[in-house]
Amino acid sequence: MAKKVLFINQEIDPYVAETHMSIMGRELPQKMQEAGFEIRTFMPKWGTINERRGQLHEVIRLSGMNLIIDDTDHPLIIKVASIPTTRQQIYFIDNDDYFTRRQMAADEQGVEYKDNGERAIFFARGVLETVKKLRWQPDVIVCQGWVSAVVPFYIKTAYAEEPSFANSKVIISLYTNEQKGELGAHFKRCVEFRDAKSELLSDYKEDFDFIELGKMAIDYSDGVIEGESLSDRTLLDYANEKSKPTLAYPGDDFADAYKTFINEVCPDEE
Repeated sequence: MAKKVLFINQEIDPYVAETHMSIMGRELPQKMQEAGFEIRTFMPKWGTINERRGQLHEVIRLSGMNLIIDDTDHPLIIKVASIPTTRQQIYFIDNDDYFTRRQMAADEQGVEYKDNGERAIFFARGVLETVKKLRWQPDVIVCQGWVSAVVPFYIKTAYAEEPSFANSKVIISLYTNEQKGELGAHFKRCVEFRDAKSELLSDYKEDFDFIELGKMAIDYSDGVIEGESLSDRTLLDYANEKSKPTLAYPGDDFADAYKTFINEVCPDEE
């Protein structure tokens, strides 16, 4: 039976500008699909994405849920599109408050959004609720980019008893830190959901920033990948201190290395 791999990406080319991460967002799922894995791929519907050019359309049967974050209802909108050259279907998480008319981490003047933490929380819950609706049970979940970094925490706490994720292994890919500020004044309070209690985060700084988010993602992951060659090794060193299985940056010829690592983190049942 084909191993099911869920890719939760911050960036996917051609929907956003070409970066190392966006190219990996497109090529990695494609290569894993070619290697025989069954895949699903998600990303945020950033406000910079041209829906008409990308041929996005809303999936009514998946939309319509409200997610409550910090006592406020936020409607979850699901859109979908296909990358013609790769036969990949991409699911987009959208919401007027967090993504519509807004860029990734910062506005056009380079000022980081004060609610980036809430945006990552909404994205994580939006993906996981949508996967439940799809009645699909991923064996492995691969997270790329800061906006996906809340997922490991939720998988091991709030969604640990959900049939869709009870046996899922989680891998976090580390990329260069583009964010300098905090993720919002009340991140620990906002992230609370079911068994994802704020007291579980007592060992992290109160001012949650990119590094604290990365540490949390590593602590609740089953494996760590160096997604690109990192000059700042803070999080890699942290992963090594925690004795997490780690894949060093494999370079451009990455397909076999990723396939092997995924199979090591989630071995086939005897």
